[in-house]
Amino acid sequence: MAYDYAKYLRPGKLPHIWCAGCTYGIVLKSMIRAIDSLNYDKNDVVVTSGIGCCSRLPGYVDFNTLHTTHGRSIAFATGVKVANPKLKVIALGGDGDMTAIGGNHFIHACRRNIDITVFVFNNNIYGMTGAQYSPTTPKGAWATTAPYGMTENNFDITSLAIGAGASFVARTTAYHATHCEKMIKEALEHKGLSVVEIINACPTGFGRKNKFKTPTSMLLWMKDSAVNVEKAKNMSPEELAGKFTIGVLHKEEKPEYLETYDATVGLKK
Repeated sequence: MAYDYAKYLRPGKLPHIWCAGCTYGIVLKSMIRAIDSLNYDKNDVVVTSGIGCCSRLPGYVDFNTLHTTHGRSIAFATGVKVANPKLKVIALGGDGDMTAIGGNHFIHACRRNIDITVFVFNNNIYGMTGAQYSPTTPKGAWATTAPYGMTENNFDITSLAIGAGASFVARTTAYHATHCEKMIKEALEHKGLSVVEIINACPTGFGRKNKFKTPTSMLLWMKDSAVNVEKAKNMSPEELAGKFTIGVLHKEEKPEYLETYDATVGLKK
């Protein structure tokens, strides 16, 4: 049976502002299906965002939402969670929003292991503000601020999250819509800081200048480049060259920040 997406969308907010071929709509629907399957009360869900293309997503969904300043999605989400720990708090942002101007908030939220869920929409570019390079733009790729090709090394967002202390880290893609839904659901169910990197396509800002002739070709690149983490265990480095893994990359049970804080200051006996 099809999902009733309309019950999770705000009336009068569509059509959305995303470009034709953008994959953010796919992720939006995956997120809705995941939340619906968990039977969360809409009044108990909070979604925060910063600035960028994906930051418009909270405006379309009928939850408690905050569209905040650039890079501050996690900061606002942290404030909401501290004020009311019973809420299901989701912070989302693009690769630039989360790992450039918001990078400090990102690593320290991972370090604290506070119980919020972070979705990083990674399309390898600053899509909304003019196609400038971001911390995840591949070496050699074109951007308006790298007209001769990117010269810097790029972040591995999931390795950064694991190293900083996040207790749940996963990667998925917009092409793998069912898998994306599954990773989002598992992240929401996890107690602690959860990070899901979602590989997305920006055909306008990135694709047409980087040898992707159509939005479809970007989706097919995701299909061909993604390797399930379990399958990857039996592959050689040569076989994995040019590929990336998808699935749950790290999961551990560890003390959650608010519980530790309450116990430390004597709020819980």
